[in-house]
Amino acid sequence: MPSTPASLTPAQALRLALALSLGAAVSLGITRFAYGLLLPPMRADLGWSYALAGGMNTANAAGYLLGALLTPALMRRFGAVRLLVGGAVAASLFMAASGFVVSAPALLLQRLLAGLASAWVFVSGGLLAARLGSAQPSRAGLLLGLYYGGTGFGITLSALLVPAVLQAAAGAPHGWAWAWWALALASVAATAVLAFAVRALPGEGAVAAAPTPAPAAGRPAWPIRRFGWALAGYALFGAGYIGYMTFVIALLREQGASPGDITLFYALLGVACVASARLWAGLLDRFRGGGPQALLNALLGVATLLPVLSPAWPVTLASGLMFGAVFLSVVASTTALVRHNLPAAQWAAGISAFTIVFALGQIVGPTVTGWISDGRGGLAGGLVASALALWAGALLAWRQRPA
Repeated sequence: MPSTPASLTPAQALRLALALSLGAAVSLGITRFAYGLLLPPMRADLGWSYALAGGMNTANAAGYLLGALLTPALMRRFGAVRLLVGGAVAASLFMAASGFVVSAPALLLQRLLAGLASAWVFVSGGLLAARLGSAQPSRAGLLLGLYYGGTGFGITLSALLVPAVLQAAAGAPHGWAWAWWALALASVAATAVLAFAVRALPGEGAVAAAPTPAPAAGRPAWPIRRFGWALAGYALFGAGYIGYMTFVIALLREQGASPGDITLFYALLGVACVASARLWAGLLDRFRGGGPQALLNALLGVATLLPVLSPAWPVTLASGLMFGAVFLSVVASTTALVRHNLPAAQWAAGISAFTIVFALGQIVGPTVTGWISDGRGGLAGGLVASALALWAGALLAWRQRPA
């Protein structure tokens, strides 16, 4: 059996990358983005304002930020594999807990804890995928793309699962709770496959489970001011994209979309998300400044505005496909910017800074979008604000020059 990631065969590396992608499916595709499908029935049943409904994803983003800040220390103590599997188990349990409570404070706490656990999963899984890619550089893009594409797998699974469960539970008290339980069961199944797969390759498991060493002393400071425009643009991306992912399903239901229409829309968004990893790879490889981030933010703004401009079904589908094909590549664009412009010793600090401003944007975005949606403009006004945030982020990123 292989003793290091470098000694894995191509088939073994591919299977491991696919298994790791289930971590991304649980941590983001299900734990965070499935809530958009559940927001309309929960809001109707519990009498929420849009501001409170958005606050649920604000709590989730706050938990994610806290979890991301704790992850390096936890990986040094427990190892990446243990944190990955343990975080996935915790995220599944916190989602199941959502079906047993109805008070807003309890649900806010659940969303925060689910965000905390999802950060452990996503960050540790990303580290394992990066190790896998660095050991097989000729296939690094494919292996990393498979991992991040797992978010799309989770979105598509949620799209197929949640509307069907909501229909089956129609008429039951708090029928949305059954959808949370179904999502939790799906996450448990994905976690079981993930845990089995990483242990089925004992060499890789041993390497990955080893404690992560502490950062070396004397490492050069990261020049944060040289990336100010890109950081500001990324914060606005976080605020804008999460507004769409939180409220677009509510807008479609308001416009009269059927459960089948919503399933198709969200499933296609997830499929486009899976494909996006390869779609923009050339752009990210060629440009060293903020141009890719600016272009992708601008496209997201267009995708966000399309369902506001027209409720026609082809326009709605175009919005979902464009959004899914772009939004994860904005995350990749910041990683590419760091890799192009900094020595390897500063990559971790650079990516951490972008992660923090992204989380801050996600904390602000859902509540602000919900507060605007409670006003005279309704959900359309909230999505217009999200599009404006994305376009403002594009303008700021455009000013970022190679460092």
